[in-house]
Amino acid sequence: MFSSLPESFRAHGLSADVRTLLVLRKAMQKELVKTLGDMYNVLKGIVVKEPTDLGPFTRAYYEYFLDIAIRHDERLDDAVLRSKTFQEWRANQEGEHDISTEDLINKFLDQVHLTKYDIKEIISGKDIFDNDDPDRKDEDSNDNSDEKPVERNLDKMVDYSGLTLEELLERMKKVQEQQKSKHSGGSHWIGTGGTSPYGHGGAAKDGIRVGGTGGGKMARKVIGDKNYYPVDTNALLNDDNVDAALSAIKGVIEESAIEKLDVPLTIKTGLKRGGLFLPELVSETTEQMRIILLIDNGGYSMSPYIRSVRHLFGKMRTRFAHDLEVFYFHNTIYDVVYKDDRRSKRLPIEQLVKYAKEYRVFFIGDAAMAPYEINHTSVNSLMAITKHFKKHVWLNPEPLRYWQSTETIQLIKRIIPMYPLTPNGIERAVRHMNGKGVG
Repeated sequence: MFSSLPESFRAHGLSADVRTLLVLRKAMQKELVKTLGDMYNVLKGIVVKEPTDLGPFTRAYYEYFLDIAIRHDERLDDAVLRSKTFQEWRANQEGEHDISTEDLINKFLDQVHLTKYDIKEIISGKDIFDNDDPDRKDEDSNDNSDEKPVERNLDKMVDYSGLTLEELLERMKKVQEQQKSKHSGGSHWIGTGGTSPYGHGGAAKDGIRVGGTGGGKMARKVIGDKNYYPVDTNALLNDDNVDAALSAIKGVIEESAIEKLDVPLTIKTGLKRGGLFLPELVSETTEQMRIILLIDNGGYSMSPYIRSVRHLFGKMRTRFAHDLEVFYFHNTIYDVVYKDDRRSKRLPIEQLVKYAKEYRVFFIGDAAMAPYEINHTSVNSLMAITKHFKKHVWLNPEPLRYWQSTETIQLIKRIIPMYPLTPNGIERAVRHMNGKGVG
């Protein structure tokens, strides 16, 4: 997380390294960071050592987190005004046409720097969720687009982190079925302002942002449709829902802590001890995403999904620093997998299981084949893989309704936990891998 942040600070002449990330991580673990404004305050306390550091820090912060580059001798307001971030935010401010540009910039900056200290009350989102009626009728079927939206309340926030993304998306779909008009404020409808878990411009932590560009940067998931319609997370993987799948699969990130000898600190403390040099160790925490992807690319039934699978894991490669190994097979795995999609470069199973046990293994295939293909060789190979790599799942693009009637799917399910190749299925698979249970 934020692995390139120290480099960004150093580019502005500030002192920052991996220790900056470690201190930031501790602050986040102690829940000192709830909003983007909290991030600004915490990092300022870590990075700014002298008053002269504040200007470079502000420039680095706006550039890294908001993609707003402040030029030399340029006012912050001017940099904000010409930024794409502000223009996108401004385009989604309903009913603000009569407000001066200066006031709009101030409103934007207020939202950017909203901190948990401004929020006098944090309300349990689970309580609101449990007491809310998803079948509530929208009594006002008129389009209220001309109404002045409710002013965003900055003194309270609802925390929806106790609910899963799947629960929120399922409830949001029910609310959307009832919703007939635009809404501002409140905690139920999909709209603007307020504390509803779905919408934009409100104060809902770990909710779902629908349209707009957000305010406090507290959303767990973003859906860009301005007409409130969420992606179908139960649909098979496609270009429309690949980002939802990407959001779910981020859950396979693990943290690892290793201790390294701090040579400068060892020398410094040794000198203070009068020449008694004792090793000083420091912990370095890193994020790991180590994945082996085994794709069935041999049959016509898998052809529609190969592109989407590559798209998903290709996005992973560019979004997250991790190890991703991709191999191919046809129908099932016998004694080899293949390094190339033409299946010409063989890798024996005994070589595959020499990869580190920490790799997460995703099998991608429809598992539909002639029963005789689930033979002694293929079963032994699957067992060898699942015995070595403790965290493994099979993602199946076949519609669920066909699973029960396909003998080979039932056979493979006994060996490898199987989930649908949908965003919801991937989220459940990741939760299974992480031992968090699935619904």
